[in-house]
Amino acid sequence: MGCSVLDHCVTQEAESTDVPPSLLASGLLALKFPIILLTMTKLLEWVFGVSVIGAAWALVTFDLLNLRLPVAYKEVAWPMPVYLLVVFGCYSLATVGYRVATFNDCEEASKELQDQIKEAKEDLRKKGLKM
Repeated sequence: MGCSVLDHCVTQEAESTDVPPSLLASGLLALKFPIILLTMTKLLEWVFGVSVIGAAWALVTFDLLNLRLPVAYKEVAWPMPVYLLVVFGCYSLATVGYRVATFNDCEEASKELQDQIKEAKEDLRKKGLKM
């Protein structure tokens, strides 16, 4: 069978970009939809996670789906954002504390930096700068 002009354009577009074969097979290129391959950054992952948790909290707290949940569920769900904020703060403090406790000393780099400082001071003294 012969190839049409559209098939040739699809092949050229696929060769010029890194398009997965599954998208070629789905015919998205033939329809000329712009292909956007998303990779989530950490920020987007956190925003998505917080949004999902926030939506679930709002559904339970304000009974938006008329689930007729017991009052005890609502009493637990209402202060949940504060609890999560406290847990996040504790996790952050623990992480920072652990990183500080396991921070490596770089004695060789310290010695090298001190030598460079001495060398720079000597060079500046030779050029007439008083310290």
